[in-house]
Order: sequence, then structure tokens, then C-alpha cells
Amino acid sequence: DTARLFVMFAGPPEDSVLWSDSGAEGAHRFLRRLWTHAHGCADAVRASAGAADLREASATVRNARRLIHANLKQADYDYERIRYNTVVSAGMKMLNALEAVPAGDAGAGALAREGLSILLRVLYPVVPHIAWSLWNDLGFAAASGDLLDAPWPQVDPAALAQDEIELMLQ
Repeated sequence: DTARLFVMFAGPPEDSVLWSDSGAEGAHRFLRRLWTHAHGCADAVRASAGAADLREASATVRNARRLIHANLKQADYDYERIRYNTVVSAGMKMLNALEAVPAGDAGAGALAREGLSILLRVLYPVVPHIAWSLWNDLGFAAASGDLLDAPWPQVDPAALAQDEIELMLQ
């Protein structure tokens, strides 16, 4: 999976890639972060197995959910254009958003479940072994079946809505 991630993240498929030990190490670090984060919040993911109501969630959780769905939208578009490097980048941004949410925040468990479910399905074509293993370890297989048969995640337009935006005028 490390080699696949490195090759897909290195650039568009039509470009040739030179092997880089530091690039492979970076890919391995990302996969280790994903593994550590997923197992670190496994109990919260399993505990929030029902349908999540994130209306009462903290602002941090709502913002992280917005980032996850915005990156899912970008990943959908990039898969259609065969731009795997930006799909991997979207996955990295999703993991960053999930890691930024404190475990004790209102709705953090539900976000971890939804976010990891989306992230694993987005990364499955890129890193199938780790994604499949985490899918099973987190209990998604028992609830939704095998990752290969899981439906593609859908962008929630409500998650993309923002209460405020900062607009710079010159």
C-alpha cells in the first residue's frame, strides 16, 4: 500500500515518476497516521453505530464535517478526471480534519464514524489492503458489508452549508 500510495500521489498517471525514498517514507507516515487515528477512536466509532444527529454538534465538529464533505466532492471530481494525486490529497485533508477534532467534543464520535467511513471508501482504490483491514477492524463490515460492496459515499449538501464566510475585498 505504501508503494501504491507513493506512485499515485507523485503526480498525474501520464507523467513518469522517479522513485524517492523520502516520498515513500512520507506515504508510509501518512498510512501510519491513518492506522493510529482509526484505532485510537475505534471505541467511539463502534459506540456511535446508529444514525448520527450532528445538529447539536460543536462548531469544531461541524467545521470538520464540512471539510470532509468538501474534500469528498473534490475526490469524486478527481476520480472522474483520473487525477489520483489530488484524490490522495483530499484523503490527507480528510484525515487532518478528523485529527483536529477533540475526542470530548459533542458529536465527535458520530463524526469519527461518518468521516472514517467516507475516508476509507475514498482511499480504497488507492490503498486497498489497509482500507479493507480498517473497515473490518472498525466494525463497518458487520454493519454495511464488505468494503468492496459498500456504496460510494454521497456528499451531503447540508454539510457544505456555512453560517459565516470571510470575504476579503480590496
